[in-house]
This record gives sequence, C-alpha cells and structure tokens, in this order.
Amino acid sequence: MKQDFSRKVYWPSKKVSREAWVNRESVYVAAERNPLKFWEGQAENLAWFKKWRKVFVQGPNGFKWFVGGKLNMSYNCLERNISAGLGNKVALRWIPEPKNEKIVELSYRELLEKTNRFANALRRLGVKKGDVVGIYLPMIPEAVISMLACARIGAVHIVIFSAFASDGLNQRLKVTRAKVLITSDGYYRKGSKIDLIEKVSAGIEGTNIKKVICVGRQGFGRNRRGWISFEGLLKNESDMCEVEEMDSEDLFFILPESGTGGEFIPIMHTCGGYAVQALTSGRFVFDFHEGDVYWCTGDIGWITGHTYGVYSPLLNGVTSVFYEGALNYPNKERWAEIIEENHVNIFYTSPTAVRMFEQEAGRKIDSFLFKNLKVIATVGEPIDEYAWKWFFEKIGKKKASVLDTYWQTETGGVVISSLPGVGPFRPTFAGRVFPGVKVGILNERGGRTKLNETGKLVMFSPFCPGMMRGVYRDEKRYRRYFAKGMKVYSLDDLAFKCPDGMIKIVGRADDLIKISGHRMSTVEIENAVSSLSGIEECAIVGRSDTLKGTVPVVFVKAKSGITEEQIVRRIVEKVGPIAKPSRVYFVEDLPKTKSGKIVRGILRKLVEGEEAVDVDVLSNPESLAGIRKLIKED
Repeated sequence: MKQDFSRKVYWPSKKVSREAWVNRESVYVAAERNPLKFWEGQAENLAWFKKWRKVFVQGPNGFKWFVGGKLNMSYNCLERNISAGLGNKVALRWIPEPKNEKIVELSYRELLEKTNRFANALRRLGVKKGDVVGIYLPMIPEAVISMLACARIGAVHIVIFSAFASDGLNQRLKVTRAKVLITSDGYYRKGSKIDLIEKVSAGIEGTNIKKVICVGRQGFGRNRRGWISFEGLLKNESDMCEVEEMDSEDLFFILPESGTGGEFIPIMHTCGGYAVQALTSGRFVFDFHEGDVYWCTGDIGWITGHTYGVYSPLLNGVTSVFYEGALNYPNKERWAEIIEENHVNIFYTSPTAVRMFEQEAGRKIDSFLFKNLKVIATVGEPIDEYAWKWFFEKIGKKKASVLDTYWQTETGGVVISSLPGVGPFRPTFAGRVFPGVKVGILNERGGRTKLNETGKLVMFSPFCPGMMRGVYRDEKRYRRYFAKGMKVYSLDDLAFKCPDGMIKIVGRADDLIKISGHRMSTVEIENAVSSLSGIEECAIVGRSDTLKGTVPVVFVKAKSGITEEQIVRRIVEKVGPIAKPSRVYFVEDLPKTKSGKIVRGILRKLVEGEEAVDVDVLSNPESLAGIRKLIKED
C-alpha cells in the first residue's frame, strides 16, 4: 500500500514547549535504553508504604510490576496531594446539565473527607478487601467518591455505564459476583430525567447483590424499600478512615470491554503498575501542572473516564471538570461555554465529538477565544484530516498542541502519542511510541516491517506497567492476547511507521478486507469518503461475495444532497476501482460506544445476516433498527 506523507507537520509553540515537563528528545533515548529504569524512576513519584523488591518479573504464565511494593491509590490521589500543599485546591468541579443548578466544587481535602466517610460506611456494611462493588452511576461527584472509597479499603470496583439497560447491568453483576451496588435514582440527559430505579430493580435479579446504595439526584424520587440512602450513610460516619495497604499486584478494578462484535470482556487491572502509568502518562501526554483545569469528556463507565477522567488528573493534583449532560445541550455550543467559563486549558474528547462540534458550531465558534487551551487531544479512533485541522485552527487557535492518543482498555493508558512539548504533530498520525513502551509492527510472516510498510501492531515485554493482568475468571481468553510465552501482545490494529518515528494507525486488523485477492484497509476507503464535503460520519465493512471474496459496504451519515454516485466516484478517484462499494447505505446514525468509537463489528454482523450480541455496549442502540430495515429491504 502506498503511503501518503504529504500532510504538513506541526510543532509545539515556544511557550508550550518551554513550560512542558518533557521538551527534549533525551527522554526517549534514556527510556529506550533502559525501560525498567525509566519506569522505576517514575514510580518514585508516588507514595509507597513499602518499596518494591523487583521492578519487573516476566514468566511463561504472566508478568508483574513493582513486585512486593505496597501502596494505595486513594491515598496517592488525596493525602499525597494534601501533604504537598494542595488541600484547598479544587480537585473536582461538577457541572450539572440544567443551567439553573449550582456547580459543585470539592477541594482535595473535602474530597478526602467524603471519601473517608463513604469508605467507613462500606466497611460497616461488610465490604472488605477483595470484595467486588458495582458502581452504576452517571457523571456525578458521588461516582468519583465511590471509586476512591473502594480503592481506599481494597474493594474491587466495576463501573457500569449508566446508559446500559437492565440486561447489561445484570450480566456484569453476575459475572463479577458483586455483592454491593452503588447507583442513583436518575440523572439528566438532554433535558429528560432518566430513571434508573426500574433498571436497577430488574438488573439485580438473580445476582449476588445484597445491598443497594442509592444517590438521590435532585427531584427524581425515592429509593426502593430496603435500599440504602447514600446521603444517609455519610451523616454518622467519621471523616477519618484507615487506608488499606495494597500489594502492587492486587486486583484494583474490573472494567468490561466490548469486543468488535459487542461481546462482553471483563478486563482486570492491578494497583501498582496502573497507578504509575496513570500518573506518568498524564504528566507527559497532557502536561499536567499545578493550576491546570482539565476536562475529559469520557464517561467513567469506560477506561478513558477511569484513567484520564478520575485517576490521572487526581494523581497529578489538577482540577478535573465533570459534566453531567450531553455536550451539545441545552445549546449546541454548551461544550465551548464550559471550556470558556471554567478556564479549561487541557481538553480531551473524541473524534466523533469534534466532528459534531464542527457540524453544529457554524460561525458562532469564532466568538469563543479559547485563549487558555494549551493541549487539545482526541481518543477512541483515528481522527480524519479535516476534523484535525478544524480542531487545531478553530479550537486550538493554531497555538495548542494537538494530540491523537492511541491506547486501549487493555493497556490501561496511552501507549502512542506525540508529547505536547516535543511534537511533532501530523494530521491522522497517532504520534510516537510513549517513552518506556516497546511497540513494533510485524508483517504476515511475523518479522519486522520496513519503514512505511503496513503491518500488525504489537507490544513487546516488558509491557507498560498499566497493562491488564487478566480477563476475569477466564485465563484461557486472557492468554489468547499474547504470544511467545506471553512476551508479545497483539494490539489487533494495523499501522505503519514513518522515518521520523511517527506511527499511523491504519485500522483494526479485522477491518482488513481482501478484494479479489488484494488486501485493503477499510480506513483508507473511509478517509476517501470523509473527504467529501457534507459527510458527517462513515464506516466501511466487508461483506462476503462469491466472486470477489469480500466487497466493501458503506454506511454513511451525511447532509442532504449527497448521493450514492458521488460517494462511489470519490472512492474510485481516491483509492481505485477495486475499492468500489457494492452498496451505500444512508443512515440516521452509526452505532457507537459512549466514548465515540463506531462499532464496526456489529455492522459487519448485520450485513452478513447475523445478529449482534450485547448491544448494551452502545450509547445509541436505537440506531440499529433503521440499519436493519435498510439491509432487509435491500
């Protein structure tokens, strides 16, 4: 495949580079020379109750980081910052969707007091180290308090996306055998009151849930009989709570990840390595400094919300903005207002959100100065060139560093990204491999690819410290992620590397389709379609064909006036006749996770006449009805 390097390369502004934690190439050189020494140095930035005996141990059945070390995530997020003089600094700023409701701010000291009260309450209810606690909460402060309280007493939390239906909730509670569930009576979404009471009542049936703790979101109603009031629990508890010393390899949390077909995979992360990676990647990638106000739009039900919505900003002592509602409600510029009104200087969102901003903003966007922004970044899937440039010019004002971060639930944190103080930044390219991480690109024979040659992205041991340690109660599935005695991990994405070290993610390995014997990435075809003015979103999947083996099928969300002929012509012009699609479906919406990732695996199943599984992973499952109808009528 011929690669295109014609896109302009951008560099950080002098101001950003001068003030950044990392602004020299030397960090890459030192980390590559000795990655274990690099990570050990970063671990020194945390508070440990007992220092590790060995930095990293690799065996045929797995690997461990900071062996023998003892620490606690809650302590590092709270007391460690308070001891550094940040007790009165705002840790969490919660913005409710209704504009007439009061913004809630919690300082690091206030967050510690509430965390301690709730941790004591959990202990009084019988929750102990190693017990699994379900958290089925929207984007409200109690969600952060619940996560930190579990971490404080050594309970394992599983956060379940609050938009999941009762079946999705039930499945996750059963698999993890959670004994307590923390939930809310509801929340706001685009002006509507979303009731969680009925979903929870159905979702806990047949599970091990013994107690339900319910947060009273203003104006939603009462708890069910036998449920416990969150607010009531805190009233009589002490604001002092003894912290549990956790082994570095103790289980920290379980987070369900969705496979390409929507299946449920409960990923496990441990305490020490995850804490080190969350702290370090936040400092290096987002350049967190004291005084920063940071906003990650990812929901806590996903890994982005865990690592970069809660733990990384708190470990780094910055102010994290939490917004309850939709980014474009109650007006289309709500996201921009939040950035301006709260003096946000680091903004992390999804390519889908950026495209929505561009489509809806119009000229109104020019009235926002965004003068505080120093870093703007995306996550979820590669961002197309048009959206990248609009983000850089209109939001970053050509001054902010623009990052296209690459990582997975499995890796726990960013593994590929340009660094804001070093650069460079190139539209559609993820950037360089994060310091201390060993990534390679392999060809079909398992050998290293040449520069500019597309291959399969892998990670080599020693893996990043935040790497998953298992699939809950499914060791066999966990081992399938690895090869060569668990020393090689497949990221299941296709990529290539430029001579300057920049890596471009071409697409999922299973999105590589073979047309008449020719291998082709669906992302290449998607980029061609996206280059048409009026295209809002698109997804390409392969459908079996008796003659060609596989043929491309296009799903597109577009403004009125776009025709199938225009799309086919653009694909032929940009990619070639071989990529001519067999069908173009115009849809009202594409199935996506809350983080904005288009679930192409579900589309692939539908075009093959199969039924998708676990559609609860979708933020918009209603989109499937129209798509099924189009395919059926075809």
